[in-house]
Amino acid sequence: MKKFNQSINIGNKKIGPEEKVFIIAELSANHNNNINRAKKVINAASQNGADAIKFQTYTADTITLKSDKPDFIIQGGLWDQRQLYDLYQEGSLPWEWHAELFEYAKSLGLVIISTPFDESAVDFLVNLGVDALKIASFELNHTPLIEYSAKKQLPLIISTGMASNNEIKEVVNIVSEINQNLILLHCISSYPAKPEEYSLSSIQHLTKEFSSIVGLSDHCVDNLAASTSIALGASVIEKHFTIDKSGGGLDDSFSLMPKDLLELRKNVDLVKKSLRKSVNGCSESEKKSLKFRRSIYASKTIKKGEKFSLRNIKIVRPSHGLHPRYFKKLLGKKSNRNIDFAEPILMSDFKNEIL
Repeated sequence: MKKFNQSINIGNKKIGPEEKVFIIAELSANHNNNINRAKKVINAASQNGADAIKFQTYTADTITLKSDKPDFIIQGGLWDQRQLYDLYQEGSLPWEWHAELFEYAKSLGLVIISTPFDESAVDFLVNLGVDALKIASFELNHTPLIEYSAKKQLPLIISTGMASNNEIKEVVNIVSEINQNLILLHCISSYPAKPEEYSLSSIQHLTKEFSSIVGLSDHCVDNLAASTSIALGASVIEKHFTIDKSGGGLDDSFSLMPKDLLELRKNVDLVKKSLRKSVNGCSESEKKSLKFRRSIYASKTIKKGEKFSLRNIKIVRPSHGLHPRYFKKLLGKKSNRNIDFAEPILMSDFKNEIL
C-alpha cells in the first residue's frame, strides 16, 4: 500500500493533522426541492463556521430501481415503508441547479464537495469544477465507482459506515495505487445515530492502519461525538446541516441548526488548541504561578553564625528562596548574616558551597 499525503489542499483550504479542523456542512436533501432554500442553507453554513458545503449528485434512476417489491421498501427507522425510488427522487438535487449553487457557494468562500453515485455523476462534477469527491458509506462496496473517482486525481473522501476492516482495506488498496489524496471518515450509518454507538476509538485505528488523514462523518443530533473526535485525531468533521428542523427536509430532523454549527466550530477549534504540542516547562500563562511554588524561608529570626536547623528554616510558599532540594544539605550550615523571620534563604547565606 502506497503512503497517503498527510496534508491535502481542497479548494483554498489545507487539511491535515497540523491544520485547523475542516468542517463540512452537508446539504443532502435539505434543499426541499427549492433552490432558494438551498441557497439559504448554503449561506447559513458560510456564516456559521463551515469550510465546505457538500452536495449529493444522483437521480433516482442512477441509484436504484423503480420497484415496489419488498427488497425496495425501507423497513423501520426514519423512512419506514418508503419506497427507495420515491425517497431518492424526493431527495435528489436537480442536476440543472448544480452550476448555480456551486457558483453561489464559491462566492461565499466555501469549498465545494459532492457525492457522486455513478460514473456519469463523477464526470458531471469534475466538469463543473468540484473541489473534492466524497464516497458515501453505502457506496463503499461500489469498488468500480471508487476506482473511477480516484482516477480523477481530485481529493477523495470516503465514509466507512457499516464497513469491516477488510472492506476498508480493499478500497484503500484500490485508491492507493491511483491517488494519494485520501481522507477516511469514521461513520455510523444510522439516522440519527447515538453518541454511545460511535466507537470513536475507530478514528485512532483508521489513522494507524491506513496512514491517511482521518475524520468523522457524524449523524448525531448534538456535537458531543464530533467535538470529542478531535482529541482522537480527527482532522475533518462532516455534519448534516439545515435552517429549519421542522422544514420538511428528509434529513432535517438530525441536522445541525446554524447556532449548533457555530457551537461546533468554536468547540473543535478550542479542542484543537488544547492539543498543542507539549513543551518542556510551563506555558506562558503558568509563569505567573511559579512564585507560588515552595522554597526555603526563615521560620524564625536567625542570627549571623547561627546554624540552620529544623527549628529556624522551613519549606513554604512562595518560591523566592532556595530550592527545597537543598534543605537537608543546608541543615547544620552557619548563616553568613542576620536573617529576619519570613525572609527567603539564599545560596549566599552560608559559608560552604552546596553542590
